[in-house]
Amino acid sequence: MEYQTERLILRPWRQQDREPYAVLNSNPEVMRYLLRTLTREESDKMVDIIEQKMAANDWGLWAVEEKSSGAFIGFVGLNIPTYELPFSPVIEIGWRLDKPFWGKGYAPEAAAKALEIGFNQYGIAEIVAFTALENVASQRVMEKIGMRRCEEFDHPAVSENSPLRRHVLYRIAKTQTV
Repeated sequence: MEYQTERLILRPWRQQDREPYAVLNSNPEVMRYLLRTLTREESDKMVDIIEQKMAANDWGLWAVEEKSSGAFIGFVGLNIPTYELPFSPVIEIGWRLDKPFWGKGYAPEAAAKALEIGFNQYGIAEIVAFTALENVASQRVMEKIGMRRCEEFDHPAVSENSPLRRHVLYRIAKTQTV
């Protein structure tokens, strides 16, 4: 299933998305708040998992394409975390866009569409987002799409001595949307 915003297409992954996705996953700036860069093999495995989850749920982390150029720019979508969090079980919204596409308003545009799909098409009652406390840019996206900051927590999958361990949680309920 494919969804459109004014400037973007959220769609299933294609084989040709794997190369640009691997490139963005190997960029230290893109991966700054995600502990480390990924190898091509790790990146491909992540796409495999994304595709499996999308097949099982009919929703997930959609590939995002810029309408004007047809370029793959990253992913935006919904996910069920595979690890236990202090507030589990949850459905999270997430995004990862390649650096050339930062600062254009694409993340909030696509994320707002993902929220709309989750709430209206799949009947999800609440969606969360979380990121490293240092990741102010992602927190701004969360706020732009109407999410409310709730609490800070130590991410259980991040080592105790990492500066990225402390995270912030945002939430939005379907009843809070227009």
